[in-house]
Amino acid sequence: MRHLLSTRDMPKETILGLLDRADQHKKTPPKPNLQGKILATCFFEPSTRTRLSFETAMKRLGGDVIGFHAADHTSSKKGESLQDTIRIMAQYADAIAIRHPLEGSAALAAEVSDKPVINCGDGSNQHPTQTLLDLYTIRESQGRLEGLQIALVGDLKHGRTVHSLLHTFNHFKPRIYLIAPPGLELPKQQLDELKAHGIMFSCHQTLDSIVPKLDIIYCTRIQHERFNDKIEHAELVKPYRITPELLEPAKPNLRILHPLPRLNEIDPAVDKLPHAYYFEQSQNGLYVRQAILNTVLT
Repeated sequence: MRHLLSTRDMPKETILGLLDRADQHKKTPPKPNLQGKILATCFFEPSTRTRLSFETAMKRLGGDVIGFHAADHTSSKKGESLQDTIRIMAQYADAIAIRHPLEGSAALAAEVSDKPVINCGDGSNQHPTQTLLDLYTIRESQGRLEGLQIALVGDLKHGRTVHSLLHTFNHFKPRIYLIAPPGLELPKQQLDELKAHGIMFSCHQTLDSIVPKLDIIYCTRIQHERFNDKIEHAELVKPYRITPELLEPAKPNLRILHPLPRLNEIDPAVDKLPHAYYFEQSQNGLYVRQAILNTVLT
């Protein structure tokens, strides 16, 4: 694996190999075999979990980290092109982890970099490392990836974590339930891709009637910055809020995932329920990103 840019067309064997390697890292702390290696974290957008887990993963593997966490801290503020920034970072580091607001930015970076490029989010397009940790967490919590009943809830139009995840479902054939506010539904192109891969799905306005069927609820943030009116946003979120009452008819094995950060789409009271698994999901990002770094740098 030269670069990690997208989950689209990622072979099943590659996915499972990375998940197995992450599992080894979780069970047994890996040796610091990346001593002398440097990771450049080029984050043109804010990040907490992705950036810090990559930095932690690199340092626990014996390597070091350079980089920035905002575009204002780089020469892009002076007008430097993304390509030139990446060319320079590739001279200083052995791999580049990039987050950028423009779709296709990671692929553009890979075109000019002679070092591995890892996509940490490019606009509303892809977030492949998040998808790998999501798949790892689903397998860990359910004991399998095949044939599950999965609900995707929230902003399905702009959510890059959802888009990346859906591209891997052709390997595992889950039954999908799509729950989104009006105007934030999954784009038609992605619906057509699900049909083409023979993945069963249906669209719903609320979760109430399908909770008893589910193995996984994958909840995403309904992005308040896309609304001019805070009251409008608050009213829109209400029907999609996960509460203890909503989960009363759930199966014992149901687990709730969320890429975080969350706002008010999950009631904090849910944190105490056995269904809540989003903090374990976040922790798994460390092991998955260790596996990715070991794969592209060794």
